[in-house]
Amino acid sequence: MGRTQAQDHDPAGPRLVGGPVPVSAPGPPYGTEHPLPPPDTEDASAVDRDVSGAVGRVLDHVLADRVARAHDVDPLFGDDVAGRVAHFTRTGGKRTRSRFLWWALRACGGEGAATVGAALRIGAALELLQTCALVHDDVMDGSALRRARPTLHVDVAAQYADAAPAGRAGRLGDGTAILAGDLALVWADDLLAETPLEGDAGRAVRRLWSDMRTEMVAGQYLDLHGQATGARSLPRALRAARIKSALYSVERPIALGAALAGADDGTAAALCAAGRCVGTAFQLRDDLDDVFGDPRRTGKPTGGDIGEGKQTCLVAVAHARAEAAGDRRALDVLDRSLGRGTLTEEGLEEVREVLTGTGARSAVEAMIGRLVARGLRHIDGALLDPHGGERLRLLLASAAGEGPPRDAHPRGTRPGPARAAGGRKTGR
Repeated sequence: MGRTQAQDHDPAGPRLVGGPVPVSAPGPPYGTEHPLPPPDTEDASAVDRDVSGAVGRVLDHVLADRVARAHDVDPLFGDDVAGRVAHFTRTGGKRTRSRFLWWALRACGGEGAATVGAALRIGAALELLQTCALVHDDVMDGSALRRARPTLHVDVAAQYADAAPAGRAGRLGDGTAILAGDLALVWADDLLAETPLEGDAGRAVRRLWSDMRTEMVAGQYLDLHGQATGARSLPRALRAARIKSALYSVERPIALGAALAGADDGTAAALCAAGRCVGTAFQLRDDLDDVFGDPRRTGKPTGGDIGEGKQTCLVAVAHARAEAAGDRRALDVLDRSLGRGTLTEEGLEEVREVLTGTGARSAVEAMIGRLVARGLRHIDGALLDPHGGERLRLLLASAAGEGPPRDAHPRGTRPGPARAAGGRKTGR
């Protein structure tokens, strides 16, 4: 049964369908007047042991303050929109972008209280930016599940199903999700603006942040445009993957970490080249997982990209190979499956057979392997801190499913100062 507005007002935070979900544990609930003390002054070696936890503690502090202030504006807004943004940002997710930022910083010799504090705050801002991207993406794609839970717009629509006239609950859900994504973006920008950044590093970070936000929107538009027009060229699909994922998910976070550390131009260029290669591989792996992955691992049903008609590299390769071979059956399966909404399991299995039979699946797997290998060569050619460089290398390898688990620790490495040519430290 949906909840009315009066029933849903709860200072403990928003509720997902099926019962309450705490939005701040451990620590006091969001909406209190005494948020947690700032946690962004941790020692670099302590953060090394648990980057995700350190970023999470910054998020606890920031989100407690932001939701309390949202409640001051209006309690219903604080619960329905701000509370949901906080809950979405704090739960689930791998903190991949903030870990790329951190290990790029450490690979370039970044340390010291001010640098560590800035890195953690910008890492938290990246997580809020990711909330914006995912919540908006779910509305545009009409997705029902994210991280094995109802998506934000679906949750809001269910909450008000009995209170709103027919059809309006869905519109309320979509509109609320758009506003929630906007709010997450505002909070991300606020967090960056409130972070003390001086000199060349500050100017570089702000320029990178500005470029990254524009690229995020551009990548999403190319995705939508491809769905609407049915364009299936591999170069176009690769370009969309690079803008949507390679830059936003890997290269720019790495560039932010290098800039914070004061890396020299050559080191920063090598790290960014590695990020561009691995970021593209990251998106190609996501394309494969959407069709062949295990929903228990991905947190969403398989076949979503096919049903939505996304022109991924995987689809582009399959289509090109089927055309070259004159395989009319494969082309027919692709044409009647792409963009047709939710597929039956039998329909999805047909698509899987085409993607495998045309050799598209193995071709994309090979592309991933080549891109990761190329990215790691860029890392190997840079003069980096041994400990931070090796951790960054492991993270890059694992991001596209080509290496150890994300929590793996390198063996035999010790922290040490990174030196550029001529003996100058690459980080401050």
